[in-house]
Amino acid sequence: MDVDIEPLPLLSRGKHRSPRRGACFMELASYLAGERWSDAPDCTHPLLAHLARLVNDLTHSAHRPRLATLVPAVIGLTSDDPRWRDELAVLAAARALPVVSEQRQRALAVGLLTCERCRSARSGPQQATPHPAVQRALEQAPLAARWARNFIAEAGGPGRRHPGETMVEIATVGLAQACVTDPDGMLRELLADAITMCEHLAGRERDREALEWSDWREVCRAAPVH
Repeated sequence: MDVDIEPLPLLSRGKHRSPRRGACFMELASYLAGERWSDAPDCTHPLLAHLARLVNDLTHSAHRPRLATLVPAVIGLTSDDPRWRDELAVLAAARALPVVSEQRQRALAVGLLTCERCRSARSGPQQATPHPAVQRALEQAPLAARWARNFIAEAGGPGRRHPGETMVEIATVGLAQACVTDPDGMLRELLADAITMCEHLAGRERDREALEWSDWREVCRAAPVH
């Protein structure tokens, strides 16, 4: 008996009206999760999803299929805990600071100091302790850190709006344009590490077997350019 099998959408850049036209990273996640077709499904934390969309779009077409093995891990990975937004923003900034341009370093340093202010506002100045990852990141770019502190002092303090989305955008675009040997590899590694970190925050153990690239080669090859 003949059975029609619906193929998985092919990974490509941008938003898509339907699976037949391809899928970005998060649209494929929504498809696999059984949610309404969307690049911002409920099954994934908004900032993690934002990072995944950026990595998907900034990765060159020849390397994008290798992102597919990470898609199942983001399904169900979400929380209302404000620490997730802090940690994701800090991770992205710390990864990008050593290699991005001076202008982006300064912006990321301001973002890191703003994250610290957001953390302090939640816990209170007496209980807040400096985030060790923020300290390490700023030590990697001391000139940018000095500039950011002077800028904040002159501007009257950092804003109260969480800078997570902006920091992730600056970091990923900076990595994609950095003078490094494998920007696509760095972007994928950042996303993989962000997923692992969120799994740790959620207390989710990796009880599944690691997905092999060979298992996805045919179903998630790069979509043709129209």
